[in-house]
Amino acid sequence: MESMKGTRTFLKADLWERWEDLESDQKRHLPHPPHQKPYPDDAKLVDLVAPRDFTVGDLSLKQAILRRKSRRSCAQTPLTLEELSFLLWATQGVHEVSASVYRTVPSAGARHPFETYVLVNRVSDLDPGLYRYLSLEHKLCFLRNEADLVQSVHDASSRQYVQESAVTFIWTAIPYRTEWRYGVLSPKLVALDAGHVGQNLYLAAEAIDAGVCTLGAYNQRKLDAVLGVDGEEEFAVYLAPVGKVQ
Repeated sequence: MESMKGTRTFLKADLWERWEDLESDQKRHLPHPPHQKPYPDDAKLVDLVAPRDFTVGDLSLKQAILRRKSRRSCAQTPLTLEELSFLLWATQGVHEVSASVYRTVPSAGARHPFETYVLVNRVSDLDPGLYRYLSLEHKLCFLRNEADLVQSVHDASSRQYVQESAVTFIWTAIPYRTEWRYGVLSPKLVALDAGHVGQNLYLAAEAIDAGVCTLGAYNQRKLDAVLGVDGEEEFAVYLAPVGKVQ
């Protein structure tokens, strides 16, 4: 029990009382980290449907909240590319780029520490495989596809609905984006930010007659390996299978 009490420390706001005295790279006037992870010049990019052209997602907010629940099974109906575009925009879409990037979800200090990976099983007009969402361009970057890719994500999560889903969202954190400004306060803030992203996905999915079940339990080493991230400067923190409601 004593060890559990110790792990609660990062959830508390005690350190904020010493905020002015805490060190951070921002206070040292070091340059802020990139808002988006770079991608190769020869990467295969996929255009998404622009937010101004969306014809989906018109369910009222009240109805979306009333209907929202975790759904652990789904129909075999594919998502459309427009529906996937809508879900990506709803969870990490960009409103404005200046010194900071302002998105469809809140983030402490507009630091937005996440990268969005998407395991595609069934999306109309989109090849199956692993992609990364380039939010600044509103495009998908194709990473790879191999026969055992879905099985590998399933093995890392131990959830059957990863295999059954139309897509699985996987969010990684690049913690330095938040640490640059908030230093030792960052773990709490990254955790809060993940909740904002997950809830937006739940509500947006309901608006297109789809369901979500977010997952925080997975094998860290295996999932990081599937994504090809180093597990230190970038690592998986959250995933969410999505599929049309049965």
